[in-house]
Amino acid sequence: MSVFAAFLHEINTCFEEEFLKNIRAEVLLMSATALFRHVAKRRLYAHVQRISIFRSQHLSSNVENGEQKREEETESTLVCNPSAYYKRPASRSSTVGLTETEEDLSCNPSFNPAFRQKRSPYSISASRRLSSTKNTLLNAPSNQGAVPTSVVTKEPSVNNDPRAFQRCRPDYRNMTHEASQRSSNIDLNEALLVLHKVTVQKGNMGASDITDFLSKLGQIPQEQTMVVRGDKRFNALLRHSVEIFQDFTTLQLLDALRAFVNLGLPHSHSILGFYETEFCQRAGEMELHQLLMVADCWRLLGRGVPQYLERLYDNASRNFNQMGVPELVQLLYIIGEGRKCPETLAQPVESLLMRHLYQLKPEELGAVCLGLFKSQRSLSERATRRLMDRALAVVDDMSDFSIVNVMKLMRFSYLDHLPWLEAMGSEVPRRAPQMEVQGLMHVVLACSALHYRDDRILLAVAKRLPNVVSRCRSKDAAKMLWAFGTLGVLPKQSPDLYPCLTAILRERQAEFQRYPEHLLTGLLGLAFAGLLPEDLLSLALSEEFVNKACNSQELELKKDLFTLDGTVGLELPESTVPRLSLAIREEVTKLLWDFAQSDICQKPEVLAAEDALQNLLGGEMFVRKHMILPHLRSIDLEVHLDRNDQPVPVSSGPCQENLTSQNVNTRLSGVTITDDLLAQLTNTRKTPVHPSNQVHQKVYKAEPVRERESIFNVGIDLTDDLLMTLTKSRKRSPRLDDSKPLIQKLAVQVTHRNHYCYRTEQLLGLHALKRRQLALAGYRVVELPHWEWFPLLRRSNAEKLAYLHCKIFSCSDSQN
Repeated sequence: MSVFAAFLHEINTCFEEEFLKNIRAEVLLMSATALFRHVAKRRLYAHVQRISIFRSQHLSSNVENGEQKREEETESTLVCNPSAYYKRPASRSSTVGLTETEEDLSCNPSFNPAFRQKRSPYSISASRRLSSTKNTLLNAPSNQGAVPTSVVTKEPSVNNDPRAFQRCRPDYRNMTHEASQRSSNIDLNEALLVLHKVTVQKGNMGASDITDFLSKLGQIPQEQTMVVRGDKRFNALLRHSVEIFQDFTTLQLLDALRAFVNLGLPHSHSILGFYETEFCQRAGEMELHQLLMVADCWRLLGRGVPQYLERLYDNASRNFNQMGVPELVQLLYIIGEGRKCPETLAQPVESLLMRHLYQLKPEELGAVCLGLFKSQRSLSERATRRLMDRALAVVDDMSDFSIVNVMKLMRFSYLDHLPWLEAMGSEVPRRAPQMEVQGLMHVVLACSALHYRDDRILLAVAKRLPNVVSRCRSKDAAKMLWAFGTLGVLPKQSPDLYPCLTAILRERQAEFQRYPEHLLTGLLGLAFAGLLPEDLLSLALSEEFVNKACNSQELELKKDLFTLDGTVGLELPESTVPRLSLAIREEVTKLLWDFAQSDICQKPEVLAAEDALQNLLGGEMFVRKHMILPHLRSIDLEVHLDRNDQPVPVSSGPCQENLTSQNVNTRLSGVTITDDLLAQLTNTRKTPVHPSNQVHQKVYKAEPVRERESIFNVGIDLTDDLLMTLTKSRKRSPRLDDSKPLIQKLAVQVTHRNHYCYRTEQLLGLHALKRRQLALAGYRVVELPHWEWFPLLRRSNAEKLAYLHCKIFSCSDSQN
């Protein structure tokens, strides 16, 4: 026994030196006879193992071929970062990764249902695509790569876990793998002994042995898994498992896959391809719970498995009637992570969701919304509203993460669910002090997409931002600048808002080399708010940056550069900011105008306004339909008046050649508005007002006509002043008004509801920018707001003419 004790002492000494006193050697008890027989082999093994461990800790593994390093460096993978939505504990690092996250997906217009808000028909790409869809199916590393070194035994907070819905019901345990809840039952010494058994039993291992070895190895502490993954014997074990796939039961294969999750195998590891193929072949024999469990493991491994998911979806479509709430929610979670919902599942998913809607718990509702958002799959309007109604009913119990997910779905669906939005007016100010940058960004971005301005929401987010802005990525800062600028939040309303976000753009300039769109998005948002930082504009319009953006082959970036270039020309004429080349300006202008001619210029309301103006002013040559400021991507009807408010030809083309051969006075006579015509327009009868009620002028009461929708049916008081405005002759005194410019340039704009914040008359960012720059260019804007002009489209030409006469000439007189 003295030899046995000496041997144990020697082994303990070796391991203590090798693992820097952090690992306690616990050798399995073996018989004294066996130890004496193998004492020489054990001593040699200890020496070799010291070398092996040193190499595995300090050198890249030849077997993994640098796959772990590529996993950490690749940008195309998705990093789950729930702490970006919530306040981090003080002990955790505040560093934020710079990779694109799965939360920021652009909307796919092919899935737009009828109730989605349409892009404004009077502007070309008035709303930028604020996010890129670079991510592929389940191509996301799981949280495994950043698991804390200490094992957390307390159940994670719902607020910090995007998979929290899986803890709402015990049923999820049958179809999900909760790696964070696994226990660490063995230490590294025991793991090394398991690997030694692999060498001893090489060639004699069966499927049960391999599964047992992998399961034990999967129980080591997370920080020590790299040693196991870098060991050649581990990779030999993996290769041998592939060689005897035919001997594995489905449950054994599943146990092996779960062990890979626990060991943090890189998603690009070559052995996983063989397991994916094997699971695809066995999918037809597996139960739905097993299929969902395998899909969940692939998700945690971060590996894209499109072929396997197709088989999962086929099975689900055949067994929808057997699915309950947990199966449905987990399926939607997998669909969302896969970024695609097959057409065959769309209607069954919606029907099943509506059937179980009131059984969903708050966190399950959040998971459903996130899955629909990520898969870019819209429900019908009725189903979406019911889903929002259910979310509103339990909003007090929802985590911040789930509320953000609901906002994402609303952003994708463009659903104006006012009760939910009004509830956010109280919920966001209450929750914002605990929320982190990305959660705040998604809230304001959803409001921007919906054109919904609520200062309670916006100012609560603005107040929180300076405290967390240091953890902002350039993308977060750019999107928030765009959102606040679009909704017209002025710098004076939150003095620290724009400076702190602009500072992030300056600090993160290196990121623009890879993502130039972030700089352009942020600068556009600043321009909407009237802020033009010359240093950042100089960077954006520099030759190097312009070449990088133009080489991306994205028209969107060229249009953004064009907008910024035109803004610099009008608002910073004396600056040294570089300008785009003439070739680029002409290229983008042609592309924008070609589209406008085929689409925007053909809108019925635009054609009606153009025709009515031509009739009012006397001919085609007095109205020019074009893009006055091409860099602002929308059209106007340009009209010129002289100092006597007489129209001056503006059209270029053949219609101007015959001008001298015609009687100008005849064509400038306009429309004669008589008392009979006024009675016809307003459908009124002049009712004499009692003398006692007369003050300074006579008043005619306009009585609205039922089933008419125009500005003339709202009960307008037709005063003598208004009648004079409508009926006055356009033949002015020959004496010129020296207070007016020689030529008055008018920009007549037919607006649309998408030009304004929701249910307000406040213009959105791009359209407010255009009004500002038209004034700088010397134009007076004559607005034909949609709430006035659209109802007139169903009325007579005489009514349209009277309306335009009032708009153009009364406004002109009011400026004198």
